[in-house]
Amino acid sequence: MEPKQWYMEYKIHKNRPGLLGDIASLLGMLEVNILTINGVEDRTRGMLLQTDDDEKIELLGKMLRKVENITVNTLRPPRLTDILAVRHGRYIERDSDDHKTFRFTRDELGLLVDFLGELFKRDGNQTIGLRGMPRVGKTESIIAGSVCSNKRWAFVSSTLLRQTVRSQLSEEEMNPNNVFIIDGIVSTIRSNEKHYSLLQEIMAMPSTKVIEHPDIFVRESQFDYDVFDCIVELRNTPDEEISYESFTTAGLNDDF
Repeated sequence: MEPKQWYMEYKIHKNRPGLLGDIASLLGMLEVNILTINGVEDRTRGMLLQTDDDEKIELLGKMLRKVENITVNTLRPPRLTDILAVRHGRYIERDSDDHKTFRFTRDELGLLVDFLGELFKRDGNQTIGLRGMPRVGKTESIIAGSVCSNKRWAFVSSTLLRQTVRSQLSEEEMNPNNVFIIDGIVSTIRSNEKHYSLLQEIMAMPSTKVIEHPDIFVRESQFDYDVFDCIVELRNTPDEEISYESFTTAGLNDDF
C-alpha cells in the first residue's frame, strides 16, 4: 500500500511538560511518520502525518481520545488549507456562508502567495477570482504564486505597468500550462471585439485563469459566478470594504 498523508489537529487544554513527547512517542510506536509539525494559532497544534496503513490512523484516533489535556479536533486526509496552516502556523480565513471564498490581509501576503502557488500546481481547468482594492498587491501576488509553482504567466489584460489589452497571444504564451492573468474591469469595459474573442478562447482552455475584479467581470460579461472554482479576497485591513463605486469609466486608466 502506498504511503498516504493525514492531517491531525488537536487542542491543548493544559500544556504540561512532555506532552508533545508523549504524543510523538505514540506515533513512533505505531510507525506513523511526522512530516511537519507546528503550532496553529492559540493552543492548537497541527501535524502532517504519513503512513501506509489506514488502520493505524483509526487506532491513533481512538488512543488519543484517552489522552488527558488534549482534544483531537481533526484527523483526515489533508486539504490544501490544512497543509498551509501547518506550514505557516495560521489558518486561512474562509467565508462562513460561501466556503469557496478565502480571505487574506496584506500582512499575510506570504501565506497568500503560497496558497496561490499550491493552487497553480494543480493540473486541469480552474478559474480563480481575486477581489481587492487598487494597489493592494493582487497582480504581484499572482506573479509570485506563478514563480512558486514554476509556471509561466501571461497577461491577457492588466494595469500593472500600463493598461494592457491583448488581442492575440504568441504560440508560446497560449500554452495551457501557463497562468493567464485577466483584469476583469479592463477586459469587459475597456476592451474591443478582438480582445473579447481572445478572452473567450482562453476561458475555454483547460488551464489556470486568474481574474482580478471578478464581480465586474461577471456583471459586464456573459459569464456567471459558477465559472469560478474559488474566490480570493485581499484587503489592506480585515475590516476594509471592497467597493467598486470609485471605479468609474473615466478612471480606468488608473492602476487597479
